Amino acid sequence: MNDEDEMSLFAQEVAGIKPLKKSEVYLGKKGPQVDFSARQKAALIAKEADRNHLSQDYVEKVEPNDVLEYKRSGVQDGVFKRLRQGKYGIEARLDLHRHTVAQAREQVYQFADDCMRNDIRVAIIVHGKGDRTPDPEIRAMIKSHINKWLRELDVVMAFHSAQRHHGGLGAVYVLFKKTEKARLDDWEKHQKR
Repeated sequence: MNDEDEMSLFAQEVAGIKPLKKSEVYLGKKGPQVDFSARQKAALIAKEADRNHLSQDYVEKVEPNDVLEYKRSGVQDGVFKRLRQGKYGIEARLDLHRHTVAQAREQVYQFADDCMRNDIRVAIIVHGKGDRTPDPEIRAMIKSHINKWLRELDVVMAFHSAQRHHGGLGAVYVLFKKTEKARLDDWEKHQKR
C-alpha cells in the first residue's frame, strides 16, 4: 500500500466525523470532587504527630572502636574535659541495646525532650559498640546514628564516649543545655553568696 492509498483509506474512515463544539476538553476522571482541604489537614496532623526531626537517611559510618566526641561552640574546655572524664553525676540513662534504628531514633528524641523537661544536665546513652554483627555493612549502626542525631539536637551542648566503668566505647555522656529554670536557680544561688 502506498501513501496515496493510505490517505484515501483514512479519508473514508473519518468522512462522517463532526468537530466537537467545545473548545476545551477535560481529561480528568469523572467522580466526586476531591476535597483538598481534608488532605491538607491530614498532612498537618501527620506532621505534628512526628515532630521528631532527627534524620533517617544517610549516616556517616563510625567503627565499633571509634571514640565519639562533639563540643558546641561556647562550651568551656574545662566543662568538656570533666564530661569526657566522667566527673559529672549522671542524672538519666537510656539503654538502646536490642533496638532497631527506627526505635532508637524515637527513643533518643523522646529522651532528650524528657531531659529538658526535667532539668537534667548530664545523661548517658548506652548504644553498644555494634561489633558483634557478622555483616560489616551494618556494624555500629546505632552508634553511627547516635553520633549524627546528637549533633542535630539543639539541646545537646556536648557529648563524649564514656569511661570504661560507664560502658566505654559502647556508651556516650551527653551534656544538655541549661533550661531557663536552671539558669534562674543558678543566678539566685550566686546572688545569695
